[in-house]
Amino acid sequence: MQITSIEPKDTHQMFLDAVHRYLIQATIVALILAFVLAALMTRKVLKPFSQMTDVTRRLAAGDYSARVPLGPMDEIGDLAGAFNQMADSLEKLEGLRRAMVADFAHELRTPLTNIRGYLEALADGVVTPSNETYDILQYEIMRLVRLVENLNQLTHADAAQAYLRHDPIDLEDLVERVLTLNRHAFDARHIAVNVALASTAKQFFGDPDKFLQVLSNLVQNAAQYTPDGGKFTISARREADRLKLAFTNTSQGISENDLPLIFERFHRLDRSRSRDTGGAGIGLSIVKQLTEAHGGTVGVTTTGAEITFAITLPAGDNTPAP
Repeated sequence: MQITSIEPKDTHQMFLDAVHRYLIQATIVALILAFVLAALMTRKVLKPFSQMTDVTRRLAAGDYSARVPLGPMDEIGDLAGAFNQMADSLEKLEGLRRAMVADFAHELRTPLTNIRGYLEALADGVVTPSNETYDILQYEIMRLVRLVENLNQLTHADAAQAYLRHDPIDLEDLVERVLTLNRHAFDARHIAVNVALASTAKQFFGDPDKFLQVLSNLVQNAAQYTPDGGKFTISARREADRLKLAFTNTSQGISENDLPLIFERFHRLDRSRSRDTGGAGIGLSIVKQLTEAHGGTVGVTTTGAEITFAITLPAGDNTPAP
C-alpha cells in the first residue's frame, strides 16, 4: 500500500465491496437452485395426485379399468394402493350390476314372450279360448309376480339392518313352521328330514320375521336341489358366545369354482336349467344379506356327496354388527 500509495480505508472498502458482490451472486445462485429443486420436488410429489385426478375422471366416464401406477411404498404409495382397491371394487360392482340387469331382463323376457304369444294366438283365432289356455297365462303372470316379490325381498334385505327388530327368537318354533310349510315338497320326493337342535341353541335374539325368511330360503333350496331319496338335516349348537346352525343336504355335485359365487345375486349352479325348476338365483343372496344384518356370517362347504350351509350368529343379546 506504501508503494502504490493506497490508503487503508480504500482497501477496506474494496474488500467490503467484493464480499458484498460475492454474497449477492451466491444468494442469486442459491435462489435459482432452490427454485429448480422445489419445482422438481413439487412435480414429483404432485404427479401421483395428478394421475389420481386423471384416473378419477376416467372412472367417472365409465372406464373402470383405469388404475394409478404404484410408486414407492410411502404414504403416497399407500394412498395409490388404496385408490386402486377402490377402483377394483367399483369395477366388480359395475360387473355385478350389468350381470344383474342382463339376468333380470332374461327373467322377464321368457314369461312376457309366452304371454304375448298366447295373446296374439287368441286374437288371431289360432288358439281357442279354454281353461287350459287361461291357466297357462295365469301361470306365466304368477312367474312375473314371484320375480317382482323376490326383488322386493332382496331390496328389503339390503336395508334390513336399518330397521332390524331385536326380539327373542324361538328357533325350534321357526324351524317347525318352515318344515311344516315345505313338508309336501320333501314327502313328494321321499327326502328324509332330520332336526338336531341343542337345548342351549333354541333361543336367541333377532328379528323373527327376517330370520324366518332366512330359514325359508334355505329349506326351500334344500327341497329343490336335494335328489330324490336324499337326506336333509338342520342342526344348531352354541359355542361360547356364538350360535352355529348347519343346513346339510345330499348333493348332486357342485364345482369348487361355483362355491364363491353361490351367494351372488342371480347366480345359478346350472345356467341351462329351466327357471321353473332352477329359481331366479335370489334366495341365497337374501340369506346372506339378512344373516349379515343380524351381525352373523354365512358360508358353504361341500364334500361332493353333501353340501352344507353354515350360519354363525352372535349369541347372548345378539346385537347386530355396526
